Amino acid sequence: MTEPLSPADRAAVRAQLGRPPRGVYAVAHRCPCGLADVVETEPRLPDGTPFPTLFYVTCPRLAGAVSTLEASGLMREMTERLNADEELAAGHRRAHESYLARRAALGEVPEIENVSAGGMPVRVKCLHVLAAHALAEGAGVSPLGDETVALLPPWWDQGRCVR
Repeated sequence: MTEPLSPADRAAVRAQLGRPPRGVYAVAHRCPCGLADVVETEPRLPDGTPFPTLFYVTCPRLAGAVSTLEASGLMREMTERLNADEELAAGHRRAHESYLARRAALGEVPEIENVSAGGMPVRVKCLHVLAAHALAEGAGVSPLGDETVALLPPWWDQGRCVR
């Protein structure tokens, strides 16, 4: 469930990213430490640029943990499984459709129509997108996002990423 982005959230996200957030309008998921770790962005940035990434990981510890999974070859393995497992492929397609519907509710952007993110619906190109989608929407929406989240260490264990 999203929450409006408060001034304190905006400041924390700015500190997490090391730059002002662009097009962010809501907190899509909070870390157990209380800070936003996934935000929801408008499908068109304030400068007019189409932005297909609806859910964006902002916490540097979460982003680093996901990057470690990416470096392990997990994306290649997941893509191979998509090609061999019709049920998994159908679930990944449903995740793509869910992503598109949620983004379309914020506004239509013809330049990115039918384009989700993370390689959906036919491959796995970015685990950050899949994990962010799973964290934002909850378990059961993105099967490969759920798998990614299940493999993550507790990124919040050492406290807040922003003091």
